Amino acid sequence: MAKRTSSVIDKLDKEVISRIQGDLPLVPRPYAAMAEKIGITEGEFIKRIKDLRRRGALRRFGATLRHQEAGFSSNAMVAWVVPDDRVEGIGKILARFKEVTHCYQRRPQKDWRYNVYSMIHGSNHEQCYEIAERMSRFTGIDEYVLLFSKREFKKTSMEYF
Repeated sequence: MAKRTSSVIDKLDKEVISRIQGDLPLVPRPYAAMAEKIGITEGEFIKRIKDLRRRGALRRFGATLRHQEAGFSSNAMVAWVVPDDRVEGIGKILARFKEVTHCYQRRPQKDWRYNVYSMIHGSNHEQCYEIAERMSRFTGIDEYVLLFSKREFKKTSMEYF
């Protein structure tokens, strides 16, 4: 494959992305199976993934754990009030906790001062409270609230192509 420097995503890139954004085939060589379906070699398929990452078109590639099936029956969005000048640093610290799967910033609203959010998972509500308390002690941020999930309506990854 010739070295590509363009940030343009071509038709073959879209084919590769469409294959990896869903479930991987349960076969010994899933990349080979996906590559075959779009008419390229396994090596070319893997090079395309690496190139998409290098160019910044593909940020990450990973598994989605169905947390309830793995024994994490409780999850909560922890909403934090973080001083504006500390959001970047605190966000990075929170994101490093192994119990955190999502961490992001949002603008506070008139009646809702929370500006940083982290999704945590535990085996029960008590464990989620303990995780949030540990995160609070570690960051020095003590104004937060846990918003527990009651029911899951949808859990899928975004499909772009």
